[in-house]
Amino acid sequence: MGYSSRNIACSATKAGYNVYAIDAFCDVDLKENTVACQSLLTNEDIDIKDIDKRTILDLVDNFDVYPDAIVLGSGFEEMDLGDQSCKILNNDPVTMKQVSDKSSLAKELESLEIPHPLSGNVEEADEIGYPLMVKPKSAGGGRLNRIVHNEDELNTILEEITKLDPTLTSVDIMVQEFLSGFPASVSLIADGTCAVPIAANEQLIGVPWLSGLPFAYCGNITPYRTPYTPQMYDISEKIASEFGLIGSNGVDFLLTDAGPVVIEVNARLQGSLDTVEMATGLNLFDLHVQSFDGILPEETPDICQYAIRAVLYADKAVNVDEAFYGSIRAESIADIPAPGYSALPNDPITSILATGATREDVMDKALDINYRIRNLP
Repeated sequence: MGYSSRNIACSATKAGYNVYAIDAFCDVDLKENTVACQSLLTNEDIDIKDIDKRTILDLVDNFDVYPDAIVLGSGFEEMDLGDQSCKILNNDPVTMKQVSDKSSLAKELESLEIPHPLSGNVEEADEIGYPLMVKPKSAGGGRLNRIVHNEDELNTILEEITKLDPTLTSVDIMVQEFLSGFPASVSLIADGTCAVPIAANEQLIGVPWLSGLPFAYCGNITPYRTPYTPQMYDISEKIASEFGLIGSNGVDFLLTDAGPVVIEVNARLQGSLDTVEMATGLNLFDLHVQSFDGILPEETPDICQYAIRAVLYADKAVNVDEAFYGSIRAESIADIPAPGYSALPNDPITSILATGATREDVMDKALDINYRIRNLP
């Protein structure tokens, strides 16, 4: 279950499991790859942030099949389901809270002497120094991240963010030293003590041809070949060991002139799952399940090919009618919207998938698909 669980559910189905999914979108390919799926948004008046544990358990009961295991994806990874009799294949809620709160994570990383941007509460802005990145302390996908250069801009952005997400207050928002660099991530499998890096990924953040939001998560390219890869692997393994992470986890980096700097830890199956699987030929869900029995890959796998997942956001209001749906089904995509889906500007429409021998290959393929979808009537 998760805000968007398609990639996890499809991986689990490929691994041979009978999969039931709870998801905000219930895209066509999620329905096609599960025994059954249900929408988190049972009516238009429900906000996903208001969905509580009882609502989730009621949805699970609706399947009329009690699960052997539950896997929590994005948006629900901190939910405590420890009182359920089935297995919960996630990091425990205490660990999740520890790593998901970017403000407390910064303090932990500082104690471990792991490079991380100076971070603090809004009141510490002057002490950290401008320019600053302003962001929610937990989650967000980069959609609410903003850069500010002075106190007036900070106050304006705080007001803007709390209007965009009324559930947030200034206490839920942090400021962070703004650094320049290239966004990257490491995907790894851990057993609570040790970890094995699976791949380094290029992160697509705020890509103009995919999204109008400057820091929105727009997907990944795997592999990311950089001299910093061994250092990123070492840091990721240290973080996994220190926090006792288990299962599939990800560490986000910014590759600066001074080297890799840790931005955040995603202690759950990540959005890079598609590209990692396509690039390595592995099944990450299967590896995730095995890690809870203490079984890890023997070594970091070889890369078979390059792979891209490019999340395409609407640049205008888009209504998916039968003609639009028929056209996009001919493309290499995932997260396939069903006829009747409506996207406002900056809402996700679909994910473009491509593989190739080089980064240029996959980028060219993604650009071509993007052009065709953007120009549909």
